[in-house]
Amino acid sequence: MADTKREIERKYESGDSGLPDLTGVPGVESVVERGVTHLDATYYDTTDERLAAASLTLRRRTGGSDAGWHLKFPVAPGVRDEIHAPLSDTLPESLARLVRSRVRDTELKPVVRLRSDRDLRHLLDADRRLLAEISVDTVRAERLTGHGGTARWTEIEVELADDGDPAFLDKVGKRLRKAGIRPSKAASKLARALAETAPPAGLPEEAAPAPAPAPAAAPKRKHRSRPVGKPVNAGDHVLAYVRAQRDALVDLDPAVRQDVPDSVHRMRVATRRLRSTFRSFRSVLDRETTDPIGVDLKWLAAELGLDRDQEVLAERLTSALGELPDTLVLGPVRERLASWSEAGHRGAHSEVTAILDSRRYLSLLDTLDTLLADPPLRKKAARHPGKVLAKAVSEDLAKVADLVTRALDLPPGHDRDVAVHEARKKSKRARYAAEAAAPALKGPAKDLVKNMKTLQSLLGDHQDSVMARQTLRELSAVAHASGESAFTYGLLHGHEERRAEIVEADLPETWKRIKDSTAF
Repeated sequence: MADTKREIERKYESGDSGLPDLTGVPGVESVVERGVTHLDATYYDTTDERLAAASLTLRRRTGGSDAGWHLKFPVAPGVRDEIHAPLSDTLPESLARLVRSRVRDTELKPVVRLRSDRDLRHLLDADRRLLAEISVDTVRAERLTGHGGTARWTEIEVELADDGDPAFLDKVGKRLRKAGIRPSKAASKLARALAETAPPAGLPEEAAPAPAPAPAAAPKRKHRSRPVGKPVNAGDHVLAYVRAQRDALVDLDPAVRQDVPDSVHRMRVATRRLRSTFRSFRSVLDRETTDPIGVDLKWLAAELGLDRDQEVLAERLTSALGELPDTLVLGPVRERLASWSEAGHRGAHSEVTAILDSRRYLSLLDTLDTLLADPPLRKKAARHPGKVLAKAVSEDLAKVADLVTRALDLPPGHDRDVAVHEARKKSKRARYAAEAAAPALKGPAKDLVKNMKTLQSLLGDHQDSVMARQTLRELSAVAHASGESAFTYGLLHGHEERRAEIVEADLPETWKRIKDSTAF
């Protein structure tokens, strides 16, 4: 079983004169010696150091009070989430899954060994409460791959106590700097070890760490993209957006596995953005390559939607139920709704994590890597982004206009519900296309993003009402079969009908404002 801890720390170069008197730090009443601990850590990564490139660290460490396997994810400068698993000879599956989106089928190997003598002190306040731990670490690093070398250094590490105020670390840092001790240039011990034990310049290529595996063979393109940098032509801008969404999928994978709030929604959005981009910019990227990827992206979005849709409905119905007076809540409605929500989420989350371990999902990530390494660019990709991207965005906007007009022409009922839902999906596509084009088209595209977001929110409320009414009918039938009153479910159903009517009444004026303020 793994557990997570938020680690907030600062690292400093060790001064020649050692640590200064820290009782002068505001709030520190005493400094307690905790003795010297010997730590022995082996860090694991792929041969091409994919984890290190993402500022992730995976280690097996003995010694100290937290011996075991540690996986650290960056949160912000000086802040990391450390996931701990018990000591074992092999990497626990609970941690292996959290790096699978980056590692995939590549083997994790020992890359660096760090042996440290840690001289630890506790900084305590007047009530003997722990404020922070400060240690002087004497480190010996050894690279375990290639012809790398060894390195030695001494550093000072200050780690904030659990639930401590990060401002306290600023006070300690001020005292250390006053004593001539400067912040470390390395973000972590591993980063420093990799830099200082790297193979010497001029080492034969076969002795150096192996490069990343080559992507699957792809046909040569006449119009290749430039190296990653500032976008210039239409292809650059589209690929920059695709790359950002690919990165989002990989980054969010561990959060989804850990059931972090909103992570499934964000991953689903990245999936939809990718699919929409491939469809909107077919004049830039060859659809013979992107259409099959779009099929897999649609599949992934649908699988993620099992959890997200359940979450949205549960929040909506729980909120509506909470607004009713107790006299109108007849029967165990709250309990039944809570049970439905919990059971649905538990089952959906289990299915989502299984999807993230599936061959189809991992192959999709590989395919996206291949596309970015050798993009299927068409002739228009090399052109100035202004006209190419603006035309694609305009075409998407025209489709939204057609669907909204059609929805408004239909009478209330099932057909209008379907038309409104289709307009909502196309408004998302237009929004994502405008997002991709915004760096090139500036103001007009940014305005369109805002307008489509407004429309999407309005139409989304309508679709949520449709789905909520369907769920209420199902819950009502179950309650009735159990001999319970269905009165409250009917009341909530009527409330949802009214919400949909309000959206339909607001839609014409909202759409008029959007059309009048859109420059495309």
